Amino acid sequence: MSTLNQSRSVIPGFGLTMGFSLFYLGLIFLIPVAGLLLFTATMSWSDFWSAISHPQVVASYKLSFGASLAGATINLVFGMLVAWVLVRYTFPGKRIIDALVDLPFALPTAVAGISLVTLYASTGWVGQYLNVFGIKVAYTQLGVVIALTYIGLPFVVRTVQPLLEDLEAELEEASASLGASRFTTIRRVILPALLPAALTGFALAFARALGEYGSVVFISGNLPYRTEITPLLIVAKIEQFDYHGAAAIGSVMLLAAFLLLLLINGLQWWASRRR
Repeated sequence: MSTLNQSRSVIPGFGLTMGFSLFYLGLIFLIPVAGLLLFTATMSWSDFWSAISHPQVVASYKLSFGASLAGATINLVFGMLVAWVLVRYTFPGKRIIDALVDLPFALPTAVAGISLVTLYASTGWVGQYLNVFGIKVAYTQLGVVIALTYIGLPFVVRTVQPLLEDLEAELEEASASLGASRFTTIRRVILPALLPAALTGFALAFARALGEYGSVVFISGNLPYRTEITPLLIVAKIEQFDYHGAAAIGSVMLLAAFLLLLLINGLQWWASRRR
């Protein structure tokens, strides 16, 4: 009897909450995804392959996945630096900078896209100076990477920041007192502790960038085969009433994103085991 009482949760209601969670997950996520896959399954293989292998579609795959990967990688490095500065140092305006990190969450993506065009266009505040050096950002693939980097930064910062706050500075001092260099302390003490959270932030930033539309559609210029992203192509297919083509491309993006996130989660599990 005592063993039974110990196995019970302090807060009851597991069955009810689990049932509600599964219902909510199915209603919000599983049913739409299943509907997309079932609708795609009504296509013949030749029509499906023709829709997903068109040269214009393949070019959009390369840009979407490549730019998302580049933006997430940039955020992985600089997001960890921003989190480190916000946690380890005290300076004037720290609260303002900490609040600005969440700005991409609060700002509508379309407004972000217009703001980026205002900054990086050839006559923009920043673009006019970059043009002096022959660097063009707006309506190029570089502009797409910048937009995806902008919307993904908070994911890395906010996943690494709590772990840094729990990471005691005494560990770094102990490492230094034992004769370890700063590089060794970072490599052997800090990075192993932050790696699982950093990979989680990377995965979130990558997934967010992969489906981004509003902030990219303005700064990219939407040039076919050059700056046209896959989400824009899906919207164009829908506007042309090519629902099967849009569903086929969306299914490919869904499958690819799932496999990549599964890989990243596997790397995160491996990093946690090593730690």
